[in-house]
Amino acid sequence: MTWTEMQPLLQNACLDTLFMVWWSAVYTILGGLPLGILLVLTDRGGLLQNVVVNKVIGVVVNLGRSLPFIVLMVWLIPFSRFVVGTSIGPSAAVVALAIGAIPFFARLVETALREVDNGLVEAVQSMGGGTWTVIFKVLLPQALPSVIAGLTTTVIALIGYSAMAGAVGGGGLGNLAIVYGYQRSETGLMNITIVLLIVIVTVVQLAGDLAVRALARRGGRQAAPVGLRRLWAPARVAPKPVATVPAQAEAPEASKAS
Repeated sequence: MTWTEMQPLLQNACLDTLFMVWWSAVYTILGGLPLGILLVLTDRGGLLQNVVVNKVIGVVVNLGRSLPFIVLMVWLIPFSRFVVGTSIGPSAAVVALAIGAIPFFARLVETALREVDNGLVEAVQSMGGGTWTVIFKVLLPQALPSVIAGLTTTVIALIGYSAMAGAVGGGGLGNLAIVYGYQRSETGLMNITIVLLIVIVTVVQLAGDLAVRALARRGGRQAAPVGLRRLWAPARVAPKPVATVPAQAEAPEASKAS
């Protein structure tokens, strides 16, 4: 196969892969972030302590993580057909990719939030801050570098999942590698597909690392929020005015004597 014949195939496959990874990452954030927050808040000693809810969410998350992705995708074929109207193609693969990645990302978010200093949470509560204040002013800002690092890991996993989705008609670079590289023995096309996957993963990892470093330079996870820094800063005491003693005027007698 010549380069002219391979070029449109590679272009369409790359666009399908980026489509699957992008939308599955968006749905993973929308689903995994709230689940990770709930796992922390409903745990023992949490702000919304509820052991039953915590156990139920934990079981659901563990079940989602225990299934191999290709098995999960085949099992979700009827659900994908119900949601998007088809069981093949990138749109159908997004459903399985998101459902498979949400539990994984939820655990990473939970781990990141547990690293936040509990003293900051107690300080906000002592100042009258509610649950939403703790979440948006302490937990998420302080854990943001770790959450971004976890999101980077999740997106890279989604790239691998999208390649596996090609084995069951999901499209993308994985489908191209299987149909042309394996079944038609197009070794050159297979090698190019592997290189493209490596490039995509490398770019995602570099972007994630840069984002984490940028957030760390802005204060790091252990730095207190701005409001707390203002409260904890020592009060500036205005300097006491120094009383000046006016020089005593010389006695009129002394001036006369001189």
